[in-house]
Amino acid sequence: MPTLGTPIAPDLISPGSCWKLLNGQNGYARPTEKGLATQAAAGRGFKVAAPLRPEDHGRLHVVLLEDGYPCWLSMDALAGQAVACETWQPCLLSSSDISSRLHAVLEWLKAAAERDNTYLWGGTIGPDLDCSGLVQTAFANAGIWLPRDAYQQERFCQPVAVQPDNIDELRAGDLIFFGTPERCTHVGIHLGEGRYMHSSGIEHGRNGIGIDSLNPQDLHPVASHYRAELRGAGRVMRCHDGSTLP
Repeated sequence: MPTLGTPIAPDLISPGSCWKLLNGQNGYARPTEKGLATQAAAGRGFKVAAPLRPEDHGRLHVVLLEDGYPCWLSMDALAGQAVACETWQPCLLSSSDISSRLHAVLEWLKAAAERDNTYLWGGTIGPDLDCSGLVQTAFANAGIWLPRDAYQQERFCQPVAVQPDNIDELRAGDLIFFGTPERCTHVGIHLGEGRYMHSSGIEHGRNGIGIDSLNPQDLHPVASHYRAELRGAGRVMRCHDGSTLP
């Protein structure tokens, strides 16, 4: 394994070696396509999942350490922007510690919404984010790591009963999940009184971060669309340990 702090280089890369990012990076879904799967901000780490191969067109298959998320990073973009590091150790906060940090989560959300932004599939660095990227990044900035994707976040949380006409169990900082009966496809963060903040796309959303409501009296097209797709809600009670989730 390379000495800690050694800059990344092709001849130093081996499966299982860990590296820390000095600059934000795009994480791609496949070695040969442009579509983002996620992003990784400066300071995050990754573990090499497979050796460099010519058929991967200069992309490196990795697993991001803090959320166990697999993706492909560009070796050209990594040049001079990653150094060897130790394996990441999760900080597993108690539920009371998490509760005490929810104010910071909501303050970060408020600041994010005030920046110019548009919806970006795979976005987690900001200012352009997708729905689950907004959620993950808001909590990560308070030291609380969650899984990357909305359906993973739904499974990870403690379920909370919610209906558009019954939000009594919801607390500020709870996650609200939307989608089809078969799968969660969208997530927002409850602000209070049924209002939630989310990053939504162009077709049914606001093309960026905005606030909508579960209240049936809110007839805004975006609020109405997502209210019809409400699946449930969940409370963050634990931190993700960095394992890769299905």
